[in-house]
Amino acid sequence: MLMSDRCPRYGASRWFLKLVAIVAIAIIGITYAAAPLAAQDSSPAQDNPTAPIILDGRRVFNVSNSGRFTATQRADLANEVLNEEIGDINSNKAIAVEIIEQENLPVITVNGAYLLSVTSEDVPGGKTPESQAEEWADNLETAIARAQRERSPQYLTEAAIKALGWVLLAIALSWGLDILWETWLKPLIRNLSADPAEAPTESPRSTIIGVQIIINLVRAMIWLIALGYISDLFAQTRRLGQSIQRTIITSLTTDLVPLGNQPYSALDILRLIGLFVVLMIISKTFKRILRSRVLSLTGLSRAAQETVAAISNYIFIFLGAIVVLQLWGLELSSLTVFAGVLGVGLGLGVQGIAKEFISGLAIIFERPIQVGDFVEVGDLMGTVERIGVRSTTISTLDQISVILPNSRFLESEVINWTHQTPISRLKVPLGVAYGSNIATVRQILLEAAQNHAEVLAQPASSVFFQGFGDSSLDFVLLVWISNPVRQFRIRSDLYFAIEDMFRDRGVEIPFPQRDLHWRSGNLELSPTAIDSLDRLSHSLSGWLKQQSSSNGSSVRDEETDF
Repeated sequence: MLMSDRCPRYGASRWFLKLVAIVAIAIIGITYAAAPLAAQDSSPAQDNPTAPIILDGRRVFNVSNSGRFTATQRADLANEVLNEEIGDINSNKAIAVEIIEQENLPVITVNGAYLLSVTSEDVPGGKTPESQAEEWADNLETAIARAQRERSPQYLTEAAIKALGWVLLAIALSWGLDILWETWLKPLIRNLSADPAEAPTESPRSTIIGVQIIINLVRAMIWLIALGYISDLFAQTRRLGQSIQRTIITSLTTDLVPLGNQPYSALDILRLIGLFVVLMIISKTFKRILRSRVLSLTGLSRAAQETVAAISNYIFIFLGAIVVLQLWGLELSSLTVFAGVLGVGLGLGVQGIAKEFISGLAIIFERPIQVGDFVEVGDLMGTVERIGVRSTTISTLDQISVILPNSRFLESEVINWTHQTPISRLKVPLGVAYGSNIATVRQILLEAAQNHAEVLAQPASSVFFQGFGDSSLDFVLLVWISNPVRQFRIRSDLYFAIEDMFRDRGVEIPFPQRDLHWRSGNLELSPTAIDSLDRLSHSLSGWLKQQSSSNGSSVRDEETDF
């Protein structure tokens, strides 16, 4: 049975990783597809061999470097003249494109204004400047006629209808994505990830958020495509869109990070991030397949499988990182820069991380603890679930995951209940009242141990008489168990059985008692104390007689009155 069959949440997480992988691959494809256009747009003017003549955002033809003028300079001058002469292109007047000869060179003019001279540098092999000038003039006349047609009321009406259609299509697709999410994707995620014991509305929040982000990205892409098509319908928006496009491309292709002898742009950084995301997803898949399909067939213990899988995964990531950097365009000789930066960082502030990293490697190779071991670290007691290069995860008896730094396992005392063998001895201390039959007590303790299913018969259980306590005879029952995780349950069961057997056989469990003894003796006082006591006694006697006489007079007066 596959892991995804046993754990639906695991299947949902794997499905989400596939979606992330698709997005990462899409980012890489877009960056590589945009690389030629970006490189052409970001190249310095003097390095471009050609530059476009543009009318209403559309390229008409390209000019080359000529003499002391670069292609960009010639194109900028021609585009400025072209825009000035065709500024009133909304009118129906004719735009004259002519070819005249000046200084033995064909010159293209628009309404008599100089546009550009066609030189031998503009002519490819097998053509003459005159033939090239005629071809460019024809292209220019076609572009002008198209520009005039796109400014006619009939075309504007058709373009407005097309734009409205694209807006409605984008709205429909967005609405369709919402229906797809509510009727299919959301129930699918709940069915894949929800625990049958939980409520049906429970689902991993991270998976839902990730899918919603992907849906929003698709929705944004739909609207970008629609807006791009609509902006291409009109001359003004076409020029604005191309201006925004050039700004975005320039921002993405501007050199940001110099590394070695080569600078890298934001587009290069995005490509590197996408490659590393794909590498991490592939490494997780590699580790899962290695552990579930290969190592599970070797008969190795779970701890050994985890160790081999972790080491193989780290080696795969290291080699994959080198390949990714090579694909990215970074030479291996430039890695010395990373080594220097890493050395400085270790010296300035990452000593703790390096310490935990080295501790993690020591634990992985030395294996004082392994995945599946039941350990006790300080006040924590639990099962080791994962050993990483920086930290180790322990699942306590309360099913709480505690993440501990690796150095704690090497610098402090660690009790490993399952090291080499899971068999361990369990102590059950108790006391009985004085006067109890200790032979009966010993028999009861051994019977309680023998009757428990999880107490091992070999090694045999034993009872030790530890001594005479303040209120009890102290004993300890020693039993052997093979599952240290259940030691608290086993000890509790033994106490329940022992108490029940003590009641049946008349063995008393004592409680603390204290005896208080009074002892008589002679009290010697000093003469001064004796005199003080005598005077106090006489004073009290006189006061009492006075009170008695006054009370008697009052009584006699009352009798006389009566």
